[in-house]
Order: sequence, then structure tokens, then C-alpha cells
Amino acid sequence: MKSYQNMVIPKLLGVLLVLEMISGIRFGADGLSMGYYIMSCPFAEQIVRNTVTRALQADPTLAAGLIRMHFHDCFIEGCDGSVLLDSTKDNTAEKDSPANLSLRGFEVIDDAKKKLEQQCPGVVSCADILAMAAKEAVFLAGGPVYMIPNGRKDGTRSRIEDTMNLPAPTLNASELIKMFGQHGFTAREMVALSGAHTVGVARCSSFKNRLSDSVDNLDSIFAKQLSNTCSAGDNAEQPFDSTRNTFDNAYYNGLQKKTGVLTSDQTLFASASTRGIVNGYAFNQAMFFIDFQQAMVKMSMLDPKEGSKGEVRGNCRKIN
Repeated sequence: MKSYQNMVIPKLLGVLLVLEMISGIRFGADGLSMGYYIMSCPFAEQIVRNTVTRALQADPTLAAGLIRMHFHDCFIEGCDGSVLLDSTKDNTAEKDSPANLSLRGFEVIDDAKKKLEQQCPGVVSCADILAMAAKEAVFLAGGPVYMIPNGRKDGTRSRIEDTMNLPAPTLNASELIKMFGQHGFTAREMVALSGAHTVGVARCSSFKNRLSDSVDNLDSIFAKQLSNTCSAGDNAEQPFDSTRNTFDNAYYNGLQKKTGVLTSDQTLFASASTRGIVNGYAFNQAMFFIDFQQAMVKMSMLDPKEGSKGEVRGNCRKIN
């Protein structure tokens, strides 16, 4: 193995230096960088990729869960793996918030972490594993390929009250623009990130408000479909678009037809401030893919509030 690494690592270093020049993301040993694990755990990304591939082959619906989990992690305290922590007798963690009960794929992260601990004990953070897993899930579902820097540390704070900062499914476009803007995202980046709803499902509890809202911008036939879904209870699931497990631009086509599942989905087309962006993505999938991958890289670099005080957990479900 050592001789193989001696041959491969210099080539990877050259590739990463080129990526640094293209992306502008610094290559180095401290902080986030494209080659963070090149010496300490050179096959980290391959191990995560193999783990996610096997998981999605067995259950393609996990792609949406992993992508959403990464977003819900980064949008709270920065990308610090806090959403992975279990609750304790003294603290209710983020994952047990009503906003996070639909998250799936925790066992995939656990599996990848176990394999990485066997190869490189104490080296690869859970936050990095989650970011890499989401990237692979996008690609395996048919979405764009993109590169992310690594070097995140795992946070030690995970509290249910922090999930109040997640975008609610009832927000309108102006409220979404303001909330995403607080994290440094433009309106265009917000609409692109919303396109992650091209995979996965929403629970009735997240959209049943629309069924009694007479002013909501909702196709009448689709409203009946949502009502029928909700007849099975609050946990009944409705796909976000017509291609549940495929990463494409069908989500935006649905918004044009007024079949967005959540208020926060349909508002993107209902609002004049974002309608043009929706139309552009509906017409040009390549444009959506380019903007999405750039926005995802930006999101993956949101700084944790704990900064350098983070750790590398041995178990993603609890602090060291």
C-alpha cells in the first residue's frame, strides 16, 4: 500500500494544484482545502463514495436524505456535523427537532465513519463525511459533479432550539431571500439551492396549510392530489416533483405549472423577484446544474461558530 501511495499521491498533488488555480480554493494543510486529507487519509473520498454508492443502490431515496441533512447541518451553526449528534438525558439535539424528523441516512454516515476509522483513526471529521456524502448523493442521483474542500471540524453543540433558524416551509420569497442573505447567499443562489427539492418528498404536516389557504398559488387539480395525500395523516409523503429520485430540473417545471408542494417552493414562481430565475432553470437544466454546484460549494464552506474549537469525533453520534 505504501509504494502505491508513493506513486499516486504526487499525481494527486498536481491535480489539486490545478484545481486550486481554477477554483480559487486554497490548497494547504490548515483550514479548508482541496487536498486536506491527501497525506493523512488519501483514500477518504473514495471510501465515502463507495459507501454512499452501495447505500443508494439498495435505497435510491436516501440521496434526498443525505443532501437535506448536509443543508440542515450547515444552515444552523455552520458545517460542523452537529445534526449527527444524538440527544442525551441533559440535552435534546437538533436531529430530534420536528424540522429534522424527516432526515434520513444517518446510518450511511455511521458506516462511512466506521470504515474511515479503520483506515485512518481520528483523522476524518464527521462534518467532512457528511459534506462528501451529500456531494456523492447529488451525482449518483443524476446531478452535477463538483469538488469541495475539506478540513471541517466537528462541533460539540447540538440543541433543538437552534433549528428555529431553518427556513420554514411557509416562508414567502422575500422572507427566503432575507434568511439566505444572512448566510451570504444571493437570491439566485437561494433559488438554485431550493432545487435540491428535485429529489425527495415532503410530509403532509409541511404543506397541509396550503389546503385551506384560499389565496395560495396552487393548481386546483394538484390541490386535490395533496388533499388525498393528507387523508393518510400528517406523516403521509408527497414527492416534490414528478421524478422523485432523479436530480434534474423537473422541480422548476412543476413550479411553472403551480404544482410546487410547499409554500416556500411555489413562492419562487409566484414572486416577480424570483420568477425569472425559475423560468431560466426550467428552460435550461445545464444552467441550473452550474449554479447549484457553485452554491453547494459555497454552502459547504459556511464557517462553524465554534471555529478551531471543534474536534474529530470517533463516533458521529456523540462528542469525544
